[in-house]
Amino acid sequence: MRAAPAAAIALAAVLTPLAGCARADTPAPVGPAATGLPGVEVVLVRSGGIAGLTDTITVRPDGHWTKTDRAGATRDGRLADADLDRLRQLTVDPRLTAEAAVTVPATMCADAFSYRLTIGPTTSSYVDCPPQATPPAATAEVVGLLTRATG
Repeated sequence: MRAAPAAAIALAAVLTPLAGCARADTPAPVGPAATGLPGVEVVLVRSGGIAGLTDTITVRPDGHWTKTDRAGATRDGRLADADLDRLRQLTVDPRLTAEAAVTVPATMCADAFSYRLTIGPTTSSYVDCPPQATPPAATAEVVGLLTRATG
C-alpha cells in the first residue's frame, strides 16, 4: 500500500512545474519584444513654413531617434521612458488607421507646415492651417510628442 502514495507524490513532483503550461489564461511572457515599438519605425516629416523647412524624425523600435534637417545635419537621442510608452500606445491606436484613410484637402494657407506621419504601412498627414481644418487627433498627438521629445 505504501508504494502507491509514494508513486503519486513522485508523479505530482514531476508534473507540478508543468501544470501552468496548460492554462489558457496565463499572460504572455514579457521579453525583449515588449521593450520597443511594435517592430516598426515611426517617421515624421515636417515640411513648409516661410523658410521652406524639411525636417525628418525617425524613431526606431527601441526608442532611439534621429532628426535630420533639409541641409542633412543630424541629431540623435533616445525617447524618455514615458514618451516611449505613450508612443507605443499611439502606434496601435485605431484612430491612426482611420485618419490615414482620409484624403487631405488642398490648403489655401501660405507658409503652413505639412506633417506626414508613417508608422509601418500606415501614413497619415495634415497641413497645420487652423482656420481650415482641425488636425486629426491621434496623428497630431504623435506629431506633438515627437516634436517636443526631439527638440
